[in-house]
Amino acid sequence: MAANDVNRLIDMLYERIEDAKAPALKPNMSIVDRDELLDLLDELREQMPVEIKRAKELLSAREKFVDEAKRDVDRMMRQADLEAKSKVADSEVLYAAKEQARQIVARAEERSRQLYQAANEYAEDALARTEEAIHAALDEVKQSRAQFRAASAAKIQEQRAKLDSKEPEEKPAE
Repeated sequence: MAANDVNRLIDMLYERIEDAKAPALKPNMSIVDRDELLDLLDELREQMPVEIKRAKELLSAREKFVDEAKRDVDRMMRQADLEAKSKVADSEVLYAAKEQARQIVARAEERSRQLYQAANEYAEDALARTEEAIHAALDEVKQSRAQFRAASAAKIQEQRAKLDSKEPEEKPAE
């Protein structure tokens, strides 16, 4: 939800800048509605903590997933140990029980490694996507601010030039 909001706000900023009209003598500059762009930037700023919160939630979910996997491994190991102890003392039966316990432990350890790796990959991927979205949004905001400052500075310079080029009108003698 929040990633879509951030992308929507970035798209809106981009559209406003793209659709901005250029002054007649300055085709590389644009006139934008300052208040509208500032409102969009404020909305974008409000959404960023939501993205960060989502990343933290993903980390927490990964940790919970890993903890559950460890509990499953512990349970499997206890089960294997109990199964091994419950076997008859006969050497052939005991050997089979030990072998089965070893296999269960090996499978449990392998499953634990797989679950841990999958959880890490999932969290890393989600965090990378979140980081990319945040960087993209920040880059868009920086670029918009730079364009706005340049347009504003040019407009001020243009106004000063107009004022400087006008000669004061002479007042008629009274």
